[in-house]
Amino acid sequence: MITSKYINIIIAVVLIVVVVFTGIFMTVPGSIGIATENSQPEYVTKLFDKNKIISIDIKADKKEWEEMLKNATSEEYIQCDATINGTTYKSVGIRPKGNSSLSMVANSDSDRYSFKLEFDHYIKGQTCMGVDKMVINNIQADSTYMKEYLSFDMMSYMGVTTPLYAYTDVTVNGEKWGFYLAVEAMEESFAKRNYGVDFGKLYKPETMGGQRDENMKDIPRNQEDEQKKNRVQQQQPGIVSGTTAEANGINGNSKTTDAQNTNQAGPGGFPGGPGFGGFGNNQGGGADLKYIDDKISSYSNIFEGEIFKGTDADYKRVIKAIKNLNNGTELEKYISVDECLRYFAVNTVVVNLDSYFSNMKHNYYLYEENGKLSMLPWDYNLAFAGFQSGTASSAVNFPIDTPVSGIEMSERPILNKLLEVDEYKEKYHKYLKDILNGYIDNEKFGSTVDKLNSLIAGYVKNDATAFFTYDKYTAGVAMLKEFGKLRAKSIEGQLNGSIPSTKEGQSKASDKLIDASAINLSVMGTQGGGGGGGRVGGDRASQLEKSQQQGDDQKPQENQQGNSRMLPGDMPDRDIMMQAMRIVQSADEEDLTEEQLKQLKELGMTEEQIAFVKNMPFGKGGMGGDGISSQKGDNSIKSNNRQETTRMSDQDILVTGIYLVFMAAGLLFVIKFKRRKSS
Repeated sequence: MITSKYINIIIAVVLIVVVVFTGIFMTVPGSIGIATENSQPEYVTKLFDKNKIISIDIKADKKEWEEMLKNATSEEYIQCDATINGTTYKSVGIRPKGNSSLSMVANSDSDRYSFKLEFDHYIKGQTCMGVDKMVINNIQADSTYMKEYLSFDMMSYMGVTTPLYAYTDVTVNGEKWGFYLAVEAMEESFAKRNYGVDFGKLYKPETMGGQRDENMKDIPRNQEDEQKKNRVQQQQPGIVSGTTAEANGINGNSKTTDAQNTNQAGPGGFPGGPGFGGFGNNQGGGADLKYIDDKISSYSNIFEGEIFKGTDADYKRVIKAIKNLNNGTELEKYISVDECLRYFAVNTVVVNLDSYFSNMKHNYYLYEENGKLSMLPWDYNLAFAGFQSGTASSAVNFPIDTPVSGIEMSERPILNKLLEVDEYKEKYHKYLKDILNGYIDNEKFGSTVDKLNSLIAGYVKNDATAFFTYDKYTAGVAMLKEFGKLRAKSIEGQLNGSIPSTKEGQSKASDKLIDASAINLSVMGTQGGGGGGGRVGGDRASQLEKSQQQGDDQKPQENQQGNSRMLPGDMPDRDIMMQAMRIVQSADEEDLTEEQLKQLKELGMTEEQIAFVKNMPFGKGGMGGDGISSQKGDNSIKSNNRQETTRMSDQDILVTGIYLVFMAAGLLFVIKFKRRKSS
């Protein structure tokens, strides 16, 4: 029998057990066997089901919609109702998104923009099954429709923290709009899903001609008037905002002279005007992660792309990590080494050069938690050698140990410093081998492509605004399978030493490279690529018919001034345009020299594209402004820093219930023994 002198101790012990159990349940439920399907929000399985197609129907005021399309580069939100898989969400914010792809569509006859859907833009706290924001990508420059999907799939397979993705069939006001790829926006719901409620800081290093990046944290609505004012100023000739100028090396810290700035600047202060802005001095739009000094202002291209509002202390942690990275000190303390190596391995396999791997140094997210940095994947429509890859041979044999383009390894410290360490390089090679064995070797890649094709082919065939005809799609898919097979052979040879694994080594032993004569990269889609698809006015059907009749093989037509007119699918990408313009402007004579022509062709430009740039008003005559994955993949390899967290709404209810049960048990215990004592 329990005596009265022990009762208080027993009560205290019971209450301590309740508190401890509740704390464990809230923080690490998996440790007590509670992690179930509720460990992930509803949208993970019910929205981003990779074996199904998401249905999205947008209903918006017709005038507002047309006005938004007309001014797409302003990236202004309008209100719409979005019916997703049969459920309608009211007052959702929608706007066009993108950088070069946005400009290309805006400068073409198409209005097949990528869009961002922000469910909580007008209604605070509104989500779609738990996701606060998602983007739908227009699959521009990719005749296969698969490049981004497969890249994300491979990242997920390798345990890299990756946004969710699934194909979607989109209609607007009941009209077929196009077949897109939906991707989870890397914002709050993404961060909670992957890192828990106490997630760290997330940055998108991207400064593109003064425009807000497609996925930067949107400016609060009480600042929209100031935002619009700034945009108007940026679009007026001769006006350059200080922030934008510094970010692009204009009157900033670069070595470019005032005279050079004058020669390069068009309307809005950028080469070629607002439509192409943002690539002064070949600096690209991202961040190389080089250490400059300890000043926060020296890293504006990182911190201006913050997704969540940070403090000086947050920024200083990033700078400290970058400093140690560049010094090669305590790398594992300041860098998520393992996840970065996995990320680099996938990026190398898919030859994604519109990334940190090239002079663009963008299209990645930088995640910081407790002073440690990791890189997260984003934007892969130009993967599989769709950007700056040069010849088919150089793409198929892209060197695994110097996986950069147009730069030296030393210019990309987070890649260079890790691969300088033998242990890390060996692990990186292991991850390359894991991708070969588990994803692309022995016909596995072809099987994955075939499975994906069986899911989407019917939708692609009926895509009302397709950039490519269905015949181009089928040819692209076949070429993609062949590319994957040859890429796997080259990587295997580089790993076993039969093929040089560096750019320098390959240049000296070209006879050892995998024969890529069967590969035509343009068939899969390359930078600026896309057919004549889209919609002009309201006559979508006739436009599609015209696109299918003419296809992608049209030659540039002559306009009234005699200059070649590039079709949407023929336009070079923005960074290529900037480099080409500088080469053309450097010509002293009327015609380009052999060396200049060689430089232009090394950029991957066709004869028609070279003629187009040469004849543009901002050419030699001076600047003008006219111008299905393996199921094994998602589970076989887990990222070390990924935390599965419960959805807070369900968790709170369950925790509260369990807590009350224990409290009730404790009270009953007290009452029972109090009564026993009194009797």
